[in-house]
Amino acid sequence: MSMTLTPPRQEDKTSFRLELETAVAGKHSQASPFSVAWSEGRLSKDHFAFWVGQHLHYVGHFSEWLGAMFADCPYKDARDFLLQNMWEEEMGTPHTELLIRFGEACGWSRDRILDLPALPTTDGLRYWCEMLAKSHDFLGASAALIVGLESQTPGIYTRQLPPLREKYGFSEDDTIFFEVHISSDVVHGERGYQIVEKYATTREEQLRCLDLVHKATEMRWAYMDGLHRALVERYGEL
Repeated sequence: MSMTLTPPRQEDKTSFRLELETAVAGKHSQASPFSVAWSEGRLSKDHFAFWVGQHLHYVGHFSEWLGAMFADCPYKDARDFLLQNMWEEEMGTPHTELLIRFGEACGWSRDRILDLPALPTTDGLRYWCEMLAKSHDFLGASAALIVGLESQTPGIYTRQLPPLREKYGFSEDDTIFFEVHISSDVVHGERGYQIVEKYATTREEQLRCLDLVHKATEMRWAYMDGLHRALVERYGEL
């Protein structure tokens, strides 16, 4: 059975769906200091390249986590979604390659980007995601990784992309990573909401999913705060 991708109208949303959306919105990383500095055009190309090196430590493993979730998922419609998500991440030009190209457009070499050590907060987000993906808890991992994290991406990148082109002069080719994720993660996020709504069939399961969504937003915010602190120390006020 395939799942519809049409988001429900506001008046048709279940109370649980509204609770999930509220959990994401309450600590959405689009409002983090680093994201705000980016959207207001207060960063340099070195800031962006540093972010690329850090972000690779996180998104570079996302398809692996989806694969671990796929292996433990008992539901065909959800497995189909995970498989498509993995395929989009890896087939053709992998999304990590698009991210590295943006870092190179910022003036850093590929080796410098790939050799950048992860900050402790970056490792914290990465290993938390890995733990959940491999926990044999498909529903909880979906709530955290897809609803709590992946669904945030369009809201962040739609604010970050305009200044990249309008202020910093990056081309469409340089910034294709952001274009791809603005469109694809709208779909992925909606599917994540639908899957969690469908399979969290008891209030106990719903509350557990809501707790994991809250934690996911806190983890991403902490990752962004780690970036902000490191870049202030390295390059001055953002």
